[in-house]
Amino acid sequence: MYPIRGVVINGLFHNDDPEAENEWMPAGSFWTQPKGQVHITSAKGENLLAYIEIEEGPYLVKPTEEAFHTDEVPLNMDQSNIVWLNAADIRWISKSVAGSQTQAKVAMLWGDKNEQQFYGSMLKLPAGFAGKLVSHAGSFKAVVIKGDLQYQFPKLEQAVKLTPGSYFASSDNGDHQLSVGERELVLYIRTNGEFELK
Repeated sequence: MYPIRGVVINGLFHNDDPEAENEWMPAGSFWTQPKGQVHITSAKGENLLAYIEIEEGPYLVKPTEEAFHTDEVPLNMDQSNIVWLNAADIRWISKSVAGSQTQAKVAMLWGDKNEQQFYGSMLKLPAGFAGKLVSHAGSFKAVVIKGDLQYQFPKLEQAVKLTPGSYFASSDNGDHQLSVGERELVLYIRTNGEFELK
């Protein structure tokens, strides 16, 4: 299992062996870094921001002499190479977005949702979407990668604006009210259960 994962939110990022040529990944791109291997993470641009997730801690920076190899390899996935599935192809989200010809889309990134363990995916919602993202999980976290939205949770008195880099989460089941702005919204989701749009 990959202990480190990253999603580019703003700027360009590169993650690989120190000798590798730079492969700059723009916003919406995804990478993984296996444990124990020597690597370098570089960034360029302004207002650089990435979401980093560490599977198990602590994360320690060690000398290259202490590196070790596993059967895992790093993965760098430019946002243009991510495979997006239409909602009609996925049984666990609704088939269409009401009042829109554009459907929601999901990209599976890591893990296996059928195992009822943690997995990561991206959810893409069209501009103007308004509805609920309902999680049926013990743990659910969503990070805004692109776009912005007005977010409402039953325990909040009023909606709050979320922009790239913001996140929302719930434990047990959660009803997350979303109202997407004028640009499409991309969320990175880490959960151990199913979710659906209503």
